[in-house]
Amino acid sequence: MVKLTYLGHACFILSNGRESLIFDPYINGNPGAGDLDPQNIEVNYVLVSHAHADHLGDAVEICQHNNAILISTFEVGNLCRSQGVSRIHTGHIGGRANFPFGYLRFTPALHGAGVAGGLACGFYVNFHQRGIYFAGDTGLFSDMRLLGQLEDIDYALLPIGDNYTMGPADARLAVEMLNPKVVIPMHYNTFELIRQDPYQFKAEVEARGKVRVEVMAPGDELELE
Repeated sequence: MVKLTYLGHACFILSNGRESLIFDPYINGNPGAGDLDPQNIEVNYVLVSHAHADHLGDAVEICQHNNAILISTFEVGNLCRSQGVSRIHTGHIGGRANFPFGYLRFTPALHGAGVAGGLACGFYVNFHQRGIYFAGDTGLFSDMRLLGQLEDIDYALLPIGDNYTMGPADARLAVEMLNPKVVIPMHYNTFELIRQDPYQFKAEVEARGKVRVEVMAPGDELELE
């Protein structure tokens, strides 16, 4: 069984009970994470899309506590290495890498990197034959259509908060280009500036075709088909 757990904002844990990875581990300061202690998070891999505080978050502490592998771009990886992370896999946009759970592709993201000379990214993860696209913080870009052709996307985790990322209208266009089976909105309602109604987004996406939208509240778990 493969399970996705939402911890609010853009933080998710993906696990099959033996291997686990966390996306953008913003725990301390994240209202969706409640009183969760990063020391209690057990994962094998920590994926970081960029170095803004609400995405890099507690990556260093979680990596050190678990002896986990940090996966990110070269610049963010070097930043974490300078802070004491010893196991790091770095890559860059368009690159693929194999792991025991399957493989991962670094995808483009239109956003700041939070570290000098870097680029923000997203991730496509093939995790035990489930295809998960974690868009990271990004605006809409037309090559999402190409990504939908390159990879089979079962679940697309898309920001809808607007202002810093895509808003709901642009995210609906992203869904059409990516052609996933299921969409999970993220990066909304953490702060007033990114307040959105995910159920309105769900209604509008599902009215357009066969794509299902799963709205997850912080703490929710979803078994991936």
